[in-house]
Amino acid sequence: MKKALKIIGIILVVVIILIAFNYSKLNIMSGYSAKNMSSSVFVAGRAPAFTDSTDNGFAPINFARDYVNLEDKYATASVYGFMTRKAVFRKGLGSVLIDDDYDTTKETSIPFRSNIARMTPYPYGNMKQKDTTFTNVDYKKIENAVNYAFAKVNGEDVKKARAVLVLYKDQIIAEQYAKGFNKDSKILGWSMTKSLISTMYGVLQYQGKLNVQDKAPIEAWKNDERNNITIHNLLQMNSGLEWEENYETISDVTKMLFLAKDMTAAQADKPLAGKINETWNYSSGTSNLLSGILRKQFDTHQEYLNFPYVEFIDKIGMHSMLIEADMEENYVGSSYGWATPRDWAKFGLLYLHRGDWNGTRIFDDSWVDYITKPTPTSKGRYGGHFWLNAGGFHPDVPKDMYSANGYQGQRIYIIPSKDLVVVRFGLVGKKGTDFNKFLSEICNAIE
Repeated sequence: MKKALKIIGIILVVVIILIAFNYSKLNIMSGYSAKNMSSSVFVAGRAPAFTDSTDNGFAPINFARDYVNLEDKYATASVYGFMTRKAVFRKGLGSVLIDDDYDTTKETSIPFRSNIARMTPYPYGNMKQKDTTFTNVDYKKIENAVNYAFAKVNGEDVKKARAVLVLYKDQIIAEQYAKGFNKDSKILGWSMTKSLISTMYGVLQYQGKLNVQDKAPIEAWKNDERNNITIHNLLQMNSGLEWEENYETISDVTKMLFLAKDMTAAQADKPLAGKINETWNYSSGTSNLLSGILRKQFDTHQEYLNFPYVEFIDKIGMHSMLIEADMEENYVGSSYGWATPRDWAKFGLLYLHRGDWNGTRIFDDSWVDYITKPTPTSKGRYGGHFWLNAGGFHPDVPKDMYSANGYQGQRIYIIPSKDLVVVRFGLVGKKGTDFNKFLSEICNAIE
């Protein structure tokens, strides 16, 4: 008996040591699970069981156990009962992971939305698109490319595609969804949200309310070398600021997304780790810093919340779009934009048409040239919060292609020379998808 108790005691000590050693990791695991569950259920309208088996069904997140309260609209998660985290839904602001100090009874602001039904065909209205056949399109090749994006390998769904749309000359020429998804399913764009933040700056610059070449208005930088960082440097991810973007461990990005109350402050607190305008470093903290700078451009918080919807998102009919906010009601510009695949495709079309939306100008034509200019030291991979093919990363795809990219293979590809927008959503498996092959087959189908 004493021997058994001794063994149990040793096991308990080991467990306690392991928990203490991995305390921060458990915090983030529970936080990811709770936040993803809350958003999936209350923003996207999915079932908790579906979310557990798919979006939260990978290691180590699948060690967390979730509870969803449908009436009060919140979700909690813990890892074997340890480190319980809670995420609550707020109307107009989406779900947010909260801490113990957060007052769930306080009234939150709601962005103004305009959902005017336009009695014209998609993409410029709410009606069914016109039946159009293009003689220069090889539809069989398009079909094969889309099927490739969904194809199983040895019977296993390793590509995990959820939605693929191909638009040519404003027309959907191919559209396919995985089981459980359709044209009305809201899907998280993850880092595609960064390109939304960039667009907000393009709109403000077009309206004459700021110049991206101005210095970033960060009070903490006024008395050191960081004072020379411009908004332009931040948009190009070329500020020289220290940042670790690693989702596999406890890093700057995971601490920001799953622990921070004010996500706009995470990057602002970092020192320089390289030379300004000479050190490209991909940083979600930079995108949230830009969201914080954006907030400073308005006299009131309500104006800040209204701005992206009134001046951009709802103007082009992306009515399903919702950008989630942190505990301080700052838009999480790095990661948390939700919309249907068709609405995400409208965003691509806006750029394909260089800021003109069916006669309404959203941003200046020159903004497209700006965001597609390669960031120094990025080897032609990155521009103004958009990914580029200028360096030939996709060797069999036109070099004028650029894209909004998100975690797990969320993509909006804009290919001006082919008059194409290609949208892909899903959860990339270990083998993933060969995007160069996928895109080249689509491009080759257009004569």
